[in-house]
Parts: sequence; C-alpha cells; structure tokens
Amino acid sequence: MASFTGRTFSNATAFLRDVRFQRAAVQLIILIAVIALGVWLINNINAGLARARIPTDFSFLTQPSGFQIDEGLVDQPHRRTDSYANAFAVGLVNTLRAVILSLILSTLLGLFVGIARLSTNFLVRSLAIGYIELFQNTPLLLQLFFIFTSVLLTLPRATEPIVLPGPSYLSSSGLATPNLIATETAAFWLLLSVIGIGAGIALWRRLRAIRLETGRTTYAAEIGLGVMIGVTVIAWIVLQPFTVDFPELGRFGYVRNKGAIVSANFVAIVLGLVLYTGAFIAEVVRSGIQSVPTGQWEAARSQGFTYGQILRLIVIPQALRVMIPPLTNQYLNLAKNSSLGAAVGFAEVFGVARTMAQSVSVVPIMVIVMGIYLALSLITAAVMNVLNARFQIKTR
Repeated sequence: MASFTGRTFSNATAFLRDVRFQRAAVQLIILIAVIALGVWLINNINAGLARARIPTDFSFLTQPSGFQIDEGLVDQPHRRTDSYANAFAVGLVNTLRAVILSLILSTLLGLFVGIARLSTNFLVRSLAIGYIELFQNTPLLLQLFFIFTSVLLTLPRATEPIVLPGPSYLSSSGLATPNLIATETAAFWLLLSVIGIGAGIALWRRLRAIRLETGRTTYAAEIGLGVMIGVTVIAWIVLQPFTVDFPELGRFGYVRNKGAIVSANFVAIVLGLVLYTGAFIAEVVRSGIQSVPTGQWEAARSQGFTYGQILRLIVIPQALRVMIPPLTNQYLNLAKNSSLGAAVGFAEVFGVARTMAQSVSVVPIMVIVMGIYLALSLITAAVMNVLNARFQIKTR
C-alpha cells in the first residue's frame, strides 16, 4: 500500500513539474484573470451608467431620427421620419462607396508612382519623390480641409461649372457624371459577362500550362483577356443592358434626377484618401520591386523582354509576395481613415453617428460604430490573407 501511494505521489509530482502542464496552467490563470477583470470593468461601467441614468439599450433604432441625409445612392436616401437603423444603413453604404472607390484608385496611383519612383528619368523620379514626401509627412485631416475648402469650394458655381469629358461637370456643388440605368436585359448581360470572364480565365490558365510544358508562345494573357472583353462587349452591343442618362444644367445648377451627382464632400474624402494612401502604397510598391533580385532583371533583358514585359510578367508577380502584407495594413488604415469624412461633412458612418449623439445616448451608438469598423477591418484582412496565401511560394 505504501509503495502504491509513493508511486502515485511520484507521478503527481512529475506531472506538476511537466513544462507542458506549467505552460497550460499559467495560460489558464491569465485567462481567468482577464475574464475576471473584464467582468469587473463591465459591472462598474454599467453601475456608473445606471447612476448617471444613461440608457445603454438599442431600442432607439426603431424610432424616427428627426434628421435627413441627402448623400447616398438615391435621391433623399434618409428622411426625418425614417428610423435610426435606416440612418446607420445609409451611413454604411456611403462608407463602402468611399472606401471601395478609394481602394481601387489609391492602388492604381500607388502602383504608377511606385514605378515612377524607380525611373531613370530625373524629372519623373523627382516628381514621384516630391509627391510621396508631401503626402506622407502631412496629416490627412489637414489635407482633407485643404482639398475641401481651398480647392473644391473655390471652384465655379453649378450654374457655370467646369466642363469635363463625358460630358461631366465639376463645380463647388460637386461632380455630375453620366449615369447608367439598367434595362430588362441587364441581368442576362451580367450572366453572360460572368460566363465570359470564367471562360477567359480557364482558357488563360490552360494556355499558360501549355506554354510551361512545351515552351511554345501561346499568348495566354492576350487570348484570355480578349475572350473576357469580347464576350462582354458583344453581349452589351446585342442586349443593350443599360441606357445612359446624361447630366443637364438648369437655371440654378444641376438638374435633379439627371445623371449621377456626387457632392463636393464625397469628392473631398475620396480624393484625400486616394492621395494620402497612394503615397504609402507607392513606397510599398517600390520596396517590393527592389526586393526582386537584380539577376531576374538581367536574365529577362538577355531574353529580349521589354521593360513593361519584365514588370508585368516577372517582377510584379514576385514582388506581390512581399507587397501584400504591408498593402493589407494600408487598406485597413484607409478603411478606418474614412471616418474623417465627418470633418468635411460627408455622411459616412461616424458622421451619421455624431449627428445621432445630439439626441440619443452616445454609448450604444459608439458600440454600433465600433462594431461596423471592426467588421469592415476583419473582412478586408480576410480577403487580403486569402490573396497572400495565393501568391506565396508553395513548397513540399
């Protein structure tokens, strides 16, 4: 019996001395402490809010907001009699409009400036460096105020706007551009376009595989892109899925319900985000290109590739493995920086929430706003992580 007890005690002692057990025990203790601290903080916050008689429920979402929002995808997207929930929805749509458009334009701008930053032409390189230094080293909020007050608001009035190709009109009231109005065949055209894009991608991948196996020139990218564009354009000509509604000028400015009209506030936030984020993306592109070994450039030149072909076929695909992680950070920053649209009067999520806070408890409003930006950031990060995994080198 004594021997059995001794073995049991010895086993228990050995178990307690096991490094794996000790690590797990420490992590469990820390987890319990963090949960206890969180519960204590939440209880104290609730008690303080109760003493101050500040409501924390979300019942206000079904109540009429009492204010209107004129910025959105449709004319008068939110009226005074609409609910607070509808106001949040309109603010979210406006945020997505600004973020998605800014992501696309800032990426294109950053790619162009990043390549120009490495140009052998002194003037092109100097202009790229000057742009990067200017927008990287000044606050975004200051840039937004400058763009809105010193540029856009000083433009001519809507009765005498600047005429742009399209035709489009730019004035201190905003930008008016042609608008596409869907017809009954729009859904069928979209289906054919998706099929054409899928067929083009499949054909491109097949021709690329043949080129890698045989070494023959198959023009995979040209043929695949031609199929995508060809199917889309031919289907457009045959089906005519959209009609074009052109903007018009009236006696007092832009005619409502004619063309697509975006406010100067929207133009300011998009332009500010594009110029600011594009400067950082340019540096990401530059560092990514310079990370590709010089031997890759020399080998491509010896094979007769042009500068554009070297970038498109050899350097950029390899640089993407280095560029995507820092690009993710820039995209996340852009999504969060869109909240500065409230500073120039743009009705995005934070701007709408700030208006709500004048008549509703700020606590549930801020919880909703933080949840929206958290979800937006997590979705962006998830998409970029998928792309990052796709472009990484696969090893056995």
